[in-house]
Amino acid sequence: MALPRALRVAGGRWARCLSSSAGVGGDTIFALSSAPGRCGVAVIRASGPGSRGALQTLTGTPKLPPPRILALRRIRDPDTAETLDRGLVVWFPGPRSFTGEDCAELHVHGGPAVVSGVLRALGRLPGLRPADPGEFTLRAFRRGKLDLTAAEGLGDLIRAETEAQRRQALRQMEGELGQLYQRWSDALTEALAHLEAYIDFSEDDNVEEEVLSRGQRPAAIVSPVAGTTRDVVEVALDIGGYPLVLSDTAGLRETTDLVEREGVARARDRLCQADLVLAVLDASAVPPKPAGLGAALGALQPPPGTPCVLVLNKADLLRGDGGPLRHGCAQRPPLPPTTLLSCKTGEGLDHLLELLARELARLCGDPLCGSPSLTQSRHSRHLGGCAAALARFGRERPRDLALAAEQLRLARRELGRITGHVGAEDVLDIIFRDFCVGK
Repeated sequence: MALPRALRVAGGRWARCLSSSAGVGGDTIFALSSAPGRCGVAVIRASGPGSRGALQTLTGTPKLPPPRILALRRIRDPDTAETLDRGLVVWFPGPRSFTGEDCAELHVHGGPAVVSGVLRALGRLPGLRPADPGEFTLRAFRRGKLDLTAAEGLGDLIRAETEAQRRQALRQMEGELGQLYQRWSDALTEALAHLEAYIDFSEDDNVEEEVLSRGQRPAAIVSPVAGTTRDVVEVALDIGGYPLVLSDTAGLRETTDLVEREGVARARDRLCQADLVLAVLDASAVPPKPAGLGAALGALQPPPGTPCVLVLNKADLLRGDGGPLRHGCAQRPPLPPTTLLSCKTGEGLDHLLELLARELARLCGDPLCGSPSLTQSRHSRHLGGCAAALARFGRERPRDLALAAEQLRLARRELGRITGHVGAEDVLDIIFRDFCVGK
């Protein structure tokens, strides 16, 4: 059968069937992507506009296998038509590839002679050159396939030696850390937009002054009258480094008021969904003995097996120092972790936060199962810069809104430097220079 014109033998040499777009959008790189040395299978990767033609030339056929499906092919030297190996090839048309470009992989036998022969053959094709260390990942970053934190996670995954390192690196490579930073950046962007809108338009009465206090706003109307809480009011908090959503509900009691009854029903429903129950009782209205406290807690009917912290509020109303009740709070079991609190004076708040942090640590377990950890010193440096800018924002805000807005921009820029979305050029070489060739 006659060979296609582009592949006909001429003077004992294979014609080079590179795509006419080889020079468009950058050059094409190639490298050994698996570990060097003798092995069962070696993976050689090419990325760029010339990868299609390179795969066609080395396999001696213009017909590529279906995208992302391995196919057995004879791999030939493009100059002599000599068979270098019989191996599996796979074609990844962009943008659905690791780098976002057209990519090709050759899975060949891992002997040094086979690998060097295929690499030499690729190097003789016009428009192809050996990849620099980390260049495949750099191209993936430039095409938006991953951000800098994910790229660093990939590097950490390659270097991981323990299970903990592997789990952390995999989560970072899959974008969890980048998503966390992006949420922070989005919050700063929104705050900056509100502040700049107030600076530009407040004189025309187009923007209300309340935009400056969003995020410090009261979560609900507070009243000393019993039964005024109806809806479930939620606020996000950071307790001891653990993120939580605190839901304030109506008091659990019998009532004939239809609206309050609906509030109690919603409170019961939220109680069943909670991972941790914060049971708040009136310290001046409960018996001081452990058995009496246990009975009062039981009347709230927390779900069986759900962790609970018992808070005895209104400690400021206790006679004397409330010694009997304080002694009763210290008796465990039968009581869950218990503390006295005065929302009026703030007494006991630190102890309550300590109890919550302890229960959250026990509930969440291994930090690797929670928010991803920092793995790079540059993350810490930029986060420190972000925190410093936010502190300056707090100092400038009462005096000069324009200077305060600039501090928000600086804080946002520091976060952007971590993910590569803002001002990343000065860190790219540092990130990718430590990658191995072929990644």
